[in-house]
Amino acid sequence: MSNQLKAITLTHVRYFKGDQLGCFLAWISLVPVFISLGGFVSHFLFRRELQGMFFALGLTISQFINEVIKTNVQQARPETCVLLEMCDSHGWPSSHSQYMFFFATYLTLLTYKKFGILFRKQMLLVALVIWPLALLTMYSRVYLGYHTVAQVFAGAGLGIFLGGLWFWVVNSIFRGFFPVIEESFFGRWFYVKDTSHIPNLLKFEYENAIAARRHSSYKRAD
Repeated sequence: MSNQLKAITLTHVRYFKGDQLGCFLAWISLVPVFISLGGFVSHFLFRRELQGMFFALGLTISQFINEVIKTNVQQARPETCVLLEMCDSHGWPSSHSQYMFFFATYLTLLTYKKFGILFRKQMLLVALVIWPLALLTMYSRVYLGYHTVAQVFAGAGLGIFLGGLWFWVVNSIFRGFFPVIEESFFGRWFYVKDTSHIPNLLKFEYENAIAARRHSSYKRAD
């Protein structure tokens, strides 16, 4: 039995004490964790949209591809990995960069096509928030010493490619099966739905909520 200990590094990001920029970038480096645990888990609990579920599935597949590539290429991290205690893992391509650029690419296309709860007016928000976060995440991995410049650019490029490809696959192939999924046992049990065909979902939900309140069959029996 080996006496060596290995840490789970999901939320373990190091920076030099007193380095305010490093502290900020360390938090930025955790954005993929917040998106996964906070964003997509909350989305499933409260929205259960098929677009969002396939979005999360695509990110999962992307990260699996990243691990396969890392395992086969086995490119070492920069020398700073000794201080970070990360030398036992591989660095090419950067999984954080790949995650964020996949996320930014897919969300941009989703917003532009007005699929789901997002619509084109929110493109400015995507441009001013999501893409800067992706770039800052990429920069943080180099600044904090976890990756080289080549490793983060490789992750970003692969993320953009896979994000665009997965968006095409979902909305050109899988989207035709969304009604079948909605009416399946799984769909009915978990109230899974697709609202990407509704032009303005917020207005639709608002109007239907008011109409339901006025309808006697929807009133609660207190």
